[in-house]
Amino acid sequence: MPNTGSGRLGEQLTAEYLEEKGYEIVERNFKCRFGEIDVIAQNDRYLAFVEVKTRSADGLSHPFEAITPSKRAKVIKTAQYYLINHETNLQPRFDAAAVFTENGALVKIEYLENAFY
Repeated sequence: MPNTGSGRLGEQLTAEYLEEKGYEIVERNFKCRFGEIDVIAQNDRYLAFVEVKTRSADGLSHPFEAITPSKRAKVIKTAQYYLINHETNLQPRFDAAAVFTENGALVKIEYLENAFY
């Protein structure tokens, strides 16, 4: 499934949010045969694999509801592949970002560290 315009916007807004928090963006839309990771970011302690879900601010469901067990499994498998091919001393962590927009503008971001556990 191709990434929609709102999905790309959400990923960009999440990357900017992380940079404001002191993270460096390592990769965006990392793909392999197991799946895709929206944003990979690092700080001095963590390598964060971030799943981003973007929804309209007046939507009926919360973006985090779209991160199903199947989606989590794909992200974990993709992260394992990434780590095999990219050596790091940082602690891996799985985060999630819920991006709420209205008319293409950011309303808010809810960011959850260690979202898969």
